[in-house]
Amino acid sequence: MTTSLVKAEATEQIRAAGYIIAEVFKRIEKMDLRGMKTLDLNDRIDTLIRERNATPAFLNYRGFPKSCCISLNNEIVHGIPDLRLVKNGDIVKVDIGVKYGGYIADAARTFPVGNVTPEVLQMLSVTMQALNNGIEAARPGNKVSDISRAIQITVEAKGYSVVRELTGHGVGKHLHEEPVIPNFVGDGPEVSIMPGMALAIEPMVNMGSQDVVTASNGWTVLTRDKSLSCHYEDTILILEDGNINVTRTMEN
Repeated sequence: MTTSLVKAEATEQIRAAGYIIAEVFKRIEKMDLRGMKTLDLNDRIDTLIRERNATPAFLNYRGFPKSCCISLNNEIVHGIPDLRLVKNGDIVKVDIGVKYGGYIADAARTFPVGNVTPEVLQMLSVTMQALNNGIEAARPGNKVSDISRAIQITVEAKGYSVVRELTGHGVGKHLHEEPVIPNFVGDGPEVSIMPGMALAIEPMVNMGSQDVVTASNGWTVLTRDKSLSCHYEDTILILEDGNINVTRTMEN
């Protein structure tokens, strides 16, 4: 998939999609998730998106059966909402894509539920800092590897590991576009960051090993050593006069 360089009219559509995601996350923050089925949370998210004249970008994407991804504890990403109950002490990763006016924004948050340990809260804080540092590096004239380096250094300095099989990505008319944005510095081609790009930056951080396995459902990715995992993501518009984080606040 080639990189979509966003035109002025598309910018407003992506910003609107991002605003919807930010609004949904604000609603989730106010919920008591304890005792809630992940399927019920999925259905609430679906309703909130559709009430705003948008559609869930994940539903039926490559066969994915639900409107968002909800991953618990040692599940890293792509958890399928079902009848599981959220319990006190869980960490709940919610990944949402919204399509509005033909364009998509994509973001994820990790929600600590009830009483979680200080160690878990520290991992969440480090992952969010890694995301912020990656976003700061996403400037015109820099390379995608600058984003990767900022994330990797932040995470590994605190003794955590970054997932290597899954990456951030471009976003626009399609959910996954070029460039690929690894959370570590690899040997791939050096891609320049240019005005007009829309980038979904998303560190996935494990408390233990970086190694992963895929569940029998073919979707859910888990830590191989069953350690906890955290996921944060934002969609960033790279513009000539300054970047816009379209999914972070409700003031977009």
